[in-house]
Amino acid sequence: MPTANLISLVAIFLAGALIYRFRGPIFGAFYRFEARNKARRMEELRALMDRDAHYRQTIALADEQVEPVSKITVRDERTGEPVQRYLFLGETYAELREAEAVRYKEVISKARDFYIDLDRVFLSRRRRREPTVEAPPRNDAPKE
Repeated sequence: MPTANLISLVAIFLAGALIYRFRGPIFGAFYRFEARNKARRMEELRALMDRDAHYRQTIALADEQVEPVSKITVRDERTGEPVQRYLFLGETYAELREAEAVRYKEVISKARDFYIDLDRVFLSRRRRREPTVEAPPRNDAPKE
């Protein structure tokens, strides 16, 4: 029985020594996690106060759904030398600015489609909520 206690004591000591040895990276990860949480909470608070926050959130969501521009290396048609090109949705662009502009248009288009679908859903509900049967006439006769 004393050997089991000794083994568990040594295991606890080794675990403590390892945590102490790698405390920088361990606590750094906790601090980064807490900083991300704090930034998220501040963004949520700012979104509560900003009446246009839903537009930013919609664009951020659409931005996550659209693939990023990727850099590729291809041979130049004229010289045969390797050159950098930018690929977005199967199209090759010579400049990053041009590819990012096309990507931005795609993100905005996806966000617009979201609002069009939202209008379609809620406007059709309003039409369904209109009464289809007339209400019975009210009896305004005084009670005796």
